[in-house]
Amino acid sequence: MPNESAASFDLTTRPWLPVQRLDGVEEELSLREVFERADRLRRLVGDVPTQEFALLRLLLAILHDAVGGPEDAETWHELWQEGIPAGDVVEYLERHRDRFDLLHPEHPFFQVADLHTAKGEYSALDRIVADVPNGAPFFTMRARGVDRLGFAEAARWVVHAHAYDPAGIKSGPVGDPRAKNGKGYPQGVGWAGSLGGVFVEGDSLRETLLLNLIAADTGNLKIDKDDRPAWRRPQNTAAPADTAGRPSGVRDLYTWQTRRVRLHYDAEGVYGVLLSYGDPLAAHNKHDREPMTGWRRSQPQEKKLKLPQVYLPREHDPARAAWRGLGALIAGRTRGAEQGKEAADIVLPRVLDWIAQLAVEGFLEDEHRVRARLVSAVYGTQQSVIDEIVDDAVAMNVVVLRERDRGLGQTAIDAVNDAENAVTTLGHLAANLADAAGDATEAPRDSARDRGFGTLDGPFRDWLQSLASDQDPGQRRRDWQREAHRIVSRLGTELVNEAGEAAWTGRVIDTSNGSVWLTASRADWTFRTALRKALPMSNADSEADPGSEQTSSEQIPSGETPQTAGAHA
Repeated sequence: MPNESAASFDLTTRPWLPVQRLDGVEEELSLREVFERADRLRRLVGDVPTQEFALLRLLLAILHDAVGGPEDAETWHELWQEGIPAGDVVEYLERHRDRFDLLHPEHPFFQVADLHTAKGEYSALDRIVADVPNGAPFFTMRARGVDRLGFAEAARWVVHAHAYDPAGIKSGPVGDPRAKNGKGYPQGVGWAGSLGGVFVEGDSLRETLLLNLIAADTGNLKIDKDDRPAWRRPQNTAAPADTAGRPSGVRDLYTWQTRRVRLHYDAEGVYGVLLSYGDPLAAHNKHDREPMTGWRRSQPQEKKLKLPQVYLPREHDPARAAWRGLGALIAGRTRGAEQGKEAADIVLPRVLDWIAQLAVEGFLEDEHRVRARLVSAVYGTQQSVIDEIVDDAVAMNVVVLRERDRGLGQTAIDAVNDAENAVTTLGHLAANLADAAGDATEAPRDSARDRGFGTLDGPFRDWLQSLASDQDPGQRRRDWQREAHRIVSRLGTELVNEAGEAAWTGRVIDTSNGSVWLTASRADWTFRTALRKALPMSNADSEADPGSEQTSSEQIPSGETPQTAGAHA
């Protein structure tokens, strides 16, 4: 049992939140200090990116509750102009101070005081520390596991466990009716673990908190009048709580208790943990409650659940840079998706809807720069371990979100498709060169695509950040096509120069139009032709309409020409 010699660790006054100041120095602050100094802090700095996301949501729940909203965009704008009311937040934290004590004997923060198994067991701290991959101790600085944690770090991992803890078999505590033979069987990952997390970063923590502080009257988002966080609800027991009618809103979701936790500690720190399942929450159709993720329509789940519409969180692809998903991120569209359906295939993150609303209503200037930050966990082995963590961002001026269905917003989406189309031609070139040499084509195609996207990554991010309200959308897309053509053409030249003698000699290829002699020279000619079609505005003399030869949603033809039809172009 815990040793009561360490009687208290008050999270409102004790430093435990890792932050980076505007001058780049990192330190740990208490809850009070974070809100008091938010305008002097750059950001939270979690032990892992998912911890930063979980801690940010905790701060947002506190701020939402402390200011009682905000009720509408006008009230939000007052906060934006005047700053976070630190005095009100400190007073709020003082009122609920006993619920923020990590070691409180009756209601320890985010824990259950008397949580125990029939045999009094507990586990090593690896259970909650996510930077110690299960079975892969050589991929962490803690090569011998986690024997002990200080109270500050333990508090951070408790918050993270509720948000991202994997599934799998856990302890079955006394009092949990779901436990069988001392075991708790899978109830899913922590709530944030099911999300493709998205939040908006500003130039300071003050800006970040306020930009994500969504008003209660925001369209397409339901926030009940009685929405409240975990510390303003009855203390949990080992059994699941009655969650009928919940979640009640963002404060409830940001502090959802997906686990039951009890730290084991002594005067020196924490040495063990009991971790079991808490309150499960089905992910489907929470798109009107959870603002920090995109959503995708799932027809298989519609059939399974016999519902007309089912939306699930849209997860991030760890192999795909954030800017390549810009269409789904800012306009609810994916490359090649059909439009005009009765129900949308994609629902974009409500937090970005909120930023667009602020811009439309004039509460944010068009040239105010924000970063859409993407954070998520990728689980493996039946969701019982975290295999990867996604952490990426795409920076843009607010005008891109405000004009997401037209003007610069559509130009940004079209530019992503331009990049995709150009890289497709590069992949076809690599495949043709391999085929000309008599080699397998799949690996060279994939490698060339990776090379293409990797090389375009920095230039596209720079181009996107430079989009401004006084610019002509057509000219900006023309600028991008020319830059993309220059880069991809150079990469194509490198691939051709790297081709071996066998590719230059070539060989006979059977095609749908008969046999052709495929050589490196022919593959290069096919590539140049396809690249011009992919980027029709890239010619220095071209004044072509962006959609005159190829609309933004069309795929580039395979690269076949009358001379090389059927080759792997």
